[in-house]
Amino acid sequence: MSGAQCCENPPTLSSTSGDGCVQQLGGLQTYVSGSLDSKLGILLVSDIFGYESPNLRKLADKVAAAGFYVVVPDFLHGDPYVPENAEKPLPIWIKSHGTDKGAEEAKPVIEALKSKGISAVGAAGMCWGAKVVGELGKSDDLKAIVMAHPSFVTVDDIKEIKVPIAILGAEIDKMSPPELVKQFEEVLSTKTEVDSFVKIFPGVSHGWTVRYNNEDEAAVKPAEEAHKDMLDWFAKYVK
Repeated sequence: MSGAQCCENPPTLSSTSGDGCVQQLGGLQTYVSGSLDSKLGILLVSDIFGYESPNLRKLADKVAAAGFYVVVPDFLHGDPYVPENAEKPLPIWIKSHGTDKGAEEAKPVIEALKSKGISAVGAAGMCWGAKVVGELGKSDDLKAIVMAHPSFVTVDDIKEIKVPIAILGAEIDKMSPPELVKQFEEVLSTKTEVDSFVKIFPGVSHGWTVRYNNEDEAAVKPAEEAHKDMLDWFAKYVK
């Protein structure tokens, strides 16, 4: 079910990273960045390494700087995947961290945002998180979703999407190889009622949007390109 690529380039987690703060939202510890004055909310759903990833929080701050109120909940409940933990290899870890559970736990977060006066909500998910936002995209609760290097997402999932969707795939990705991403694109092309954008980034691997070395310009550039595509999608539909 889970590939080794899911585990490559693990981030050095930091509970104090980012310009925002951590607070309770919808029953979950959540990294929050941006101002409620915006009235536009974005839910970011992490990969298997969780909400303390510095690059993920940096992305949240970037989305907030574009005018959104951004929340990154701890759907992993303080138990992110740790590659060095031999007692919890990925097939064992994933059993207690199902994407279906993440999708259910996201609903109170979305409601909490709306209760704070947020009038429109979009969501983006990376890897594990892409499956979560895909589940959420099967209803009308969100204005738009973005999947980055999705894991576990199927053609049948894509058939059920009801909101504008952008899919950002990697050329080198065993979890969602380009052939599968192209199948997603074919399905979406027949769903004329759902706006879609599908892009495969050449020369990058699964995880490239958040698991990159900040000092490696060749890695930073495609990550920033993906971040721009994400922001453009939200600017177009989350309003």
